[in-house]
Amino acid sequence: MSKKIFWFVGVIAICIIGIIVLTNSTEKSAENENSAEIDYKGQPFLGEASAPVEIVEFGDYKCPSCKDFNDRLFPIINKDLVETGKAKFYFVNYSFINVDSNRSAQFAETVYKELGNEKFWAFHELMFSKQPADLKYEKVDLYTEDFLEEALAEIATEKETQKVMKAFGENAGQEAWDKDMQMAKNLGVHSTPTIYIDGKQFTGTTYDDFVKMVEEATANGK
Repeated sequence: MSKKIFWFVGVIAICIIGIIVLTNSTEKSAENENSAEIDYKGQPFLGEASAPVEIVEFGDYKCPSCKDFNDRLFPIINKDLVETGKAKFYFVNYSFINVDSNRSAQFAETVYKELGNEKFWAFHELMFSKQPADLKYEKVDLYTEDFLEEALAEIATEKETQKVMKAFGENAGQEAWDKDMQMAKNLGVHSTPTIYIDGKQFTGTTYDDFVKMVEEATANGK
């Protein structure tokens, strides 16, 4: 895939299907001169713990643009930057569309809490693979408890699945989800996927811009 692919701007209330790593507006650029406060503690991530740069995606499991990012662009980022030890990749919830978004986000957080990082990322990938091609935002109760349980059962044992369902029924993912949503609010996130690199919002338009920002973060250090 060409690394000259353009990434268009994400929009609140709807997610435009396309190859997207977004910025909210050019007016944000001045704010990005200083790194934002992002709490990485307890967040699921891919890559080596010693990787010098943190890449964060704020996303919603019901957002088609997040699915497109996950399907088309994340594999490139993972191969070029994560697997090479240049960066870690985090997923943080900004589940703004409707109750399905909130339910699936809290369920994923429960998977992480109960089964660990590896199972979380397997479930994360599965959720985007199961997102309907004809998804309608206004439709609710798409990602029901039954749906989520059946999805988890594809990658977890019966014992693991029941452990997660019990914990989910006890709101085990609520605290982590609340933390994510508050962080998104504090940063002014209002669309998905929104990307931060070492605490600075990505405002470029190409993959080359993305790589350049990672390289600059590496050079600048912490």
